[in-house]
Amino acid sequence: MSTDAVTREELHNRGVDMRFYRRSDGLFEVEGRLVDTKTHPFRRLLAEEDAPPGHPLHDITVRLVVDSELQLHAADAKMSATPFDICPEAANALRELVGLSIGAGWNKRVRELLGGVASCTHIVELLGPMATTVLQGIAPLRIVSSDDPEKDAQRRFHVDSCYAFAAKREVVIRLLPRLQREKPETSI
Repeated sequence: MSTDAVTREELHNRGVDMRFYRRSDGLFEVEGRLVDTKTHPFRRLLAEEDAPPGHPLHDITVRLVVDSELQLHAADAKMSATPFDICPEAANALRELVGLSIGAGWNKRVRELLGGVASCTHIVELLGPMATTVLQGIAPLRIVSSDDPEKDAQRRFHVDSCYAFAAKREVVIRLLPRLQREKPETSI
């Protein structure tokens, strides 16, 4: 549906920024930041006066430190703006993630450990795209020769992970010919 024929008034803006870094100690760091603002004055719950337009409702930065095998060494958050004074305490739950590895099952495990009242909804929301950012950031450093059979486990991670990397499609046929296959038929 096109919005060309109607006017719009922006009421809310959520900015999400992800950055990946190589550290001097040999580890890697991903930083995710979420900032929510309104374009009009608004009253926070339990507040006694309105917040001005552009004043952040949320300004949350989460930092994860991983090694080249994607194991998490450190996790913390800075909550510069939150709707309630108690919210920054939710960042303490991030220590539950230390020792986990980013990969299959990451989002499920994060929700198990930090979902609901265990932490902050917005921190949990950031952790999924942060994991993807780690994978994208470290990918060029982990690219392996398609002729090295010892690296098949790393390559198998990509096969059937998305539309382009379907085992029966051209990307896999050309880049990972040993791993190509027709997807098995499922019976009902």
